[in-house]
Amino acid sequence: MKERLIIGDDCIDEGAAWLCAQEPRFSEVMRDLPPLPLRLKPDGFAQLVSAIVSQQVSVASASAIWGRLTDAGMITPQAVSAASEQRLKELGLSRQKVRYAHALARAGIDYGALREASTVDVVKTLTAVPGIGTWTAEIYAMFSLGRADVFAPGDLALQEAARLIFGLPERPKERALREMAAAWAPWRSVAARIMWAYYAYDKQREGIR
Repeated sequence: MKERLIIGDDCIDEGAAWLCAQEPRFSEVMRDLPPLPLRLKPDGFAQLVSAIVSQQVSVASASAIWGRLTDAGMITPQAVSAASEQRLKELGLSRQKVRYAHALARAGIDYGALREASTVDVVKTLTAVPGIGTWTAEIYAMFSLGRADVFAPGDLALQEAARLIFGLPERPKERALREMAAAWAPWRSVAARIMWAYYAYDKQREGIR
């Protein structure tokens, strides 16, 4: 069966209404939140290279490096595969990230086919590439492919949001949060949006005190 996609704000609204009906705590926190963002992104090679660039650096540094790569035309598999390690390092990539970018460029991924593949297969295909972990693959499925029922339990903000929303004594680990999120199917991507939004709201609220 083809997986449901999030294609617009109506989908977000439908998912949020379903989740609030199923889980009273979601209904409670939604009262304090602005409209949930759609947050859809393009799919394809460039989006995953951007994710690699962003690993373990500040937003400002990632933006600067990505700007240099874009200006140099290093946003296609062909260009990156042909570029030397030295050239990519000159543009700001570490040696490790050069290796990751080359591996992705040479992996031969059919990005069009990923749009039709199951989320399980999307994650399996992407995580076979060095430098792309489960979190990156799940975020790609959620926002670049618009899958409605994906969660990223390895995300620290989601773990902290779960602690806050559900009054847990500590942040749940990835496995525990994945099990918890099973109850939010078939709208786990919308549950993640609620939780990220509440995390941001709580951090802002803390700053006002």
